[in-house]
Amino acid sequence: MANYQLDIDVDERFRPLVDETWMEQVVQKALEVGGTEATVELSLVIADDETVQRLNKQYRGVDEPTDVLSFAFLEDHPDFPFPLAPGGLPHLGEVVISYPRAAQQAVEEGHPVEQELALLIAHGVLHLLGYEHQEREEERVMKAKEAEILAKLERQ
Repeated sequence: MANYQLDIDVDERFRPLVDETWMEQVVQKALEVGGTEATVELSLVIADDETVQRLNKQYRGVDEPTDVLSFAFLEDHPDFPFPLAPGGLPHLGEVVISYPRAAQQAVEEGHPVEQELALLIAHGVLHLLGYEHQEREEERVMKAKEAEILAKLERQ
C-alpha cells in the first residue's frame, strides 16, 4: 500500500457530484501501480474549464481548456525548484482536472463520469511519477499502467 498525504480541493459546484473517498482510492492505486515506495504528498483539484484554461495558458502556453493538467514539483526539476521543508514529505505535485471536460468525455465515450475521472486521476498521478506519452513506447507503457489501475479499482 502506498503511503501518501493527499489534499483534495473540489470546486463547490462539483462537490455534490464527486466522492472524495473514492478519488483518494484512485490516487492510492495510481501510486501503487506507478511504483512509488516513498511516502509523498500531492494535491488533486477538481475545477471548472475556465480555471483549467487559465492554468494551461499560464504554464503551457496553450490558451484552451483541457481535461487534466499535472504539475510535478520535483525538487530537482528545473522549472519547479521547490526545496523540501525540514522534515517535510516530498511533494510530488498537483493534478488539476476539469470536471466539465470529464463529464463531456464520459458522454462521448458512453461510460459514467466516475470512470472518466478515474482515468484522468490515474493519468495525472502517473505524470507526477515521471511517466510520459510523447513516444510510442512511453504511451504504450502509460496506457498499460492506466488500464492496470482501473482494473484494480474494479476489483475493490
